[in-house]
Amino acid sequence: MRVGLLTYSTRPRGGVVHTLAVAEALAAAGVDVHVFGLGTPGEQFFRPTTVPFTLFPAPTDTTSLEEKVFASIDSLTTGLAAVADRFDVLHSQDCISARAAARVRDAGAAVTVVRTVHHVDDFTTQALIDCQRKAIVEPDHVLVVSDYWRRQLHEEYGITARIVRNGVDPARFLPIEPQRAAALRATLGADDRFVFLTVGGVEPRKGTKTLFEALDILRDRGRHPVLAVIGGHSFRDYGQYEREAMGMVSALGIDVVRLGTLADEEVAAWYRGADALAFPSLNEGFGLAVLEALAADLPVVASRLPVFREFLVDERDALLPTPGDPYALADALERVMTDATLRKTLVEGGRAVVPSFTWAASAARHVAIYQSL
Repeated sequence: MRVGLLTYSTRPRGGVVHTLAVAEALAAAGVDVHVFGLGTPGEQFFRPTTVPFTLFPAPTDTTSLEEKVFASIDSLTTGLAAVADRFDVLHSQDCISARAAARVRDAGAAVTVVRTVHHVDDFTTQALIDCQRKAIVEPDHVLVVSDYWRRQLHEEYGITARIVRNGVDPARFLPIEPQRAAALRATLGADDRFVFLTVGGVEPRKGTKTLFEALDILRDRGRHPVLAVIGGHSFRDYGQYEREAMGMVSALGIDVVRLGTLADEEVAAWYRGADALAFPSLNEGFGLAVLEALAADLPVVASRLPVFREFLVDERDALLPTPGDPYALADALERVMTDATLRKTLVEGGRAVVPSFTWAASAARHVAIYQSL
């Protein structure tokens, strides 16, 4: 069986992280797998990988999101058309590569197109709404990573999708030396203050403004944690939201340090160097950062989204306040800050969750589905 896994980027966004992890687990299971993506000449993925990969040229001269999306589809289509006959399955993780794979198939390539829908974006232009819909209905088979999105695709698109859960590799998040943790925290000027970590950058879907409002509420209560923000690269342009959110930081006087896009090893170290994860998302496909935090023994404050409630239990392995409610979020953050017993309970609860999510199990499920095709 020859499988091409497709992704739209080389950066550490959720779909790209998922793609590399699944590819490596498939290869370990004996599958002939190759990863295809978009990148600049000489570029590599955000971390080294043991699987072979090819990067087609990413568009660089586009002026709008629409232009960027359709130029990316064109580039992937051109690249895949030259290699599709080498594969039995082209498996996409996003709208862009799904449209490209479907075009190659429709042009005569004898391949089966599989798409994993991680979540559905809130596009506002009709062209992108239509493009996203086609990327969901055109593939031969659709997978999802949660039951919530299985139901959503059935209700909104009439699609019958199969669930393949995400995984996590605990070996990536081993304990670090106290000196390393102290050095990381020193870069924040944190001293002995409580450090919250958030992953994914500053954007609407991650609930960043709600998090900043919650930090302001904590400041009024005499609590002064430091927030470290990892990530920031996004295919979409959230410039206006980012400017507004960072303007809040200055106006409110809260302590937020943006670390940007980091090497994979540095991200793993921050999971171990922080005191808790703050991940108040408003929309997620699964939330890999939460699973990674659990694997790193980091207490988690997330939000009461259906996808989180599929594998988390409030008060047992995470705190799950109401999404978009800064006061509920502030209450949860304050409890984690001030209650060492609660933090220990959440860490122990997280340790019990992690073994149920392995990339080997995810790969085995993928293989069974590929064979059934």
